[in-house]
Amino acid sequence: MPDADHAAGRPGSALTRHARFHAVAAARLSMVQVAVEAVFHRHNTSAILRTCDAMGVHRVHLVSDRFVPGRGAARGAERWIDLHTHLSATSAIEAIRADGCAIWIADLDERAQAPEHVPLELGRPVCVWVGAEVLGVGPEAKAAADGVVSLPMHGFAQSLNVSVATAMIVRSLTERARALGPGALLPPAERRALLEGWLARDAAIEAGIEARVTGDGS
Repeated sequence: MPDADHAAGRPGSALTRHARFHAVAAARLSMVQVAVEAVFHRHNTSAILRTCDAMGVHRVHLVSDRFVPGRGAARGAERWIDLHTHLSATSAIEAIRADGCAIWIADLDERAQAPEHVPLELGRPVCVWVGAEVLGVGPEAKAAADGVVSLPMHGFAQSLNVSVATAMIVRSLTERARALGPGALLPPAERRALLEGWLARDAAIEAGIEARVTGDGS
């Protein structure tokens, strides 16, 4: 798969990149958010962020004080999403609640629902909260949870890599959210602001490239 720069149309003409920016911004969802709590391996965190970008999730919460983007294909996905970093689960929960989200933790629990059964309705967005490898979701998120989501298992394995499980859950929820119609997408003002930010950054990158080529850079 191409990396984030190629996904945005670089290298290529400005018209190609800008058309891609418009298309991606128009597909960004406000209905589904993701929170990632203290995942130890950076490649897992980076893979989750890439999944969020690919599935059109706009806002992601990261509970960590040490995230460094991974290398390779997942590198750079954080540039295309609205990433909020929190030093504690409590502050992340407060921010998610401020957005009006229900919190569904990804956990192994007898009460867990499959992704297709997580309630989705316009005006009540959902945040999927995933925990660290081995340790899982922390006590604060468990106490705040409105529900538990888990993938049905039909083999000897009873768990999946955190980035794989997150991708499968997010894929299900985002497809269901899109079926609800335009109300699941970013509001027009937020979408315009997002697009303007991408276009401004692209212009700055182009200016820097031109300066280096022509020797006008400082």
